[in-house]
This record gives sequence, structure tokens and C-alpha cells, in this order.
Amino acid sequence: MSYPSDITDQDWNQIKKYFKPRNKRGAIPKHDKRSIVNAILYVTRGGIQWRMLPSDFPPWQTVYDHYRNWCLRGLWEKILDDLIELHRRKVGRNEKPSYGIIDSQSTKTVYASQDRGYDGGKKNKREKETHHR
Repeated sequence: MSYPSDITDQDWNQIKKYFKPRNKRGAIPKHDKRSIVNAILYVTRGGIQWRMLPSDFPPWQTVYDHYRNWCLRGLWEKILDDLIELHRRKVGRNEKPSYGIIDSQSTKTVYASQDRGYDGGKKNKREKETHHR
């Protein structure tokens, strides 16, 4: 059975190399990596609990164990970094960005910040409470 969250053939061909076993002496896997990746995508895109995976996927414990191990190894970050580089190369940009811009919310204050602040929830300036002992 296929789901809207399943990875396409083209996308799988781009990332399948990351899921090859590191040690070829191990046992033959019971579940192929693509079905495990599809199960992970089903959980993450659907926002469901691991235990709610449909039975046509590998067991949820197997899927979760793979997901956790790949997270601990930094595999997802590696895949995303490589895909970003590939995309930047395709559109004629430098593979590695030279700088990044981070936007953050700021508040203008006239008084020293330790004395006054802005309460975002109340949308007004207020005196900060100070407790002296």
C-alpha cells in the first residue's frame, strides 16, 4: 500500500546511499530501508505516535530504533546538508553559503533594561519586579 507521505523514486535514489549498512558482515536486514524511511515520514508528516503506525509498515519499535540511531549518528543533518549543497549547485550558487541572516524580534527601550521591560503578552511596558532580601 502506498501513502501520500511515501518518498518518491527520484528522491529515494538521491538518498538511498546514506542508508547502506556500514558493516557488510552483519545479518541481512528483515526490512528494507526505504520502507523504514517511508514509515518515519508517515509519522513525522502525519504527526502521529509511533505506536499508531499502520501494520503494513515494519513494526513501530523497529522504525523508531532506526530513526533514533540515525538521529544520534547525525544522518538526517548530513542528508539535508548534502541536498542543500546539491540544490545550490544546480541553481548556480556557491555550495556553502558565505553568510546567513537571522531575524529576531527586538524591543526599543529608553530605560535600562534591568529596570523596565516589555511584556509581549500584555502589550505594554512595565516595571520589572525586583525582590530584595
